[in-house]
Amino acid sequence: QVQLVESGGGLVQAGGSLRLSCAASGRASASYAVGWFRQAPGKEREFVAAISPAGGITTYADSVKGRFTISRDNVKSAVFLQMKSLKPEDTAVYYCAAERFGSDKKSQSSYPHWGQGTQVTVSS
Repeated sequence: QVQLVESGGGLVQAGGSLRLSCAASGRASASYAVGWFRQAPGKEREFVAAISPAGGITTYADSVKGRFTISRDNVKSAVFLQMKSLKPEDTAVYYCAAERFGSDKKSQSSYPHWGQGTQVTVSS
């Protein structure tokens, strides 16, 4: 079992940057792939980015490619989402999630473990 806690959200102007963190605790947290998802008001939760357990493979949604970077530090049991050139449409609650069975990284249903979310608001 792994527990996840997100932090780093906040209010930022368009064009600005934020770095989200996802702290993992529990046994063998470094063996989990981690994904970031987001949910804007009135919209479905959507995939943002994912990273493999060792960090060698990353995947991004087209809408954030080139602006967001996912990384991890397994010594610190943390996964990060560096967000640059933020746009108002990036406003959402951001969630990190973990899975360890090599499932479809872009699908919410692949992830049994979720954090509580952190709010990101981008003003125009």
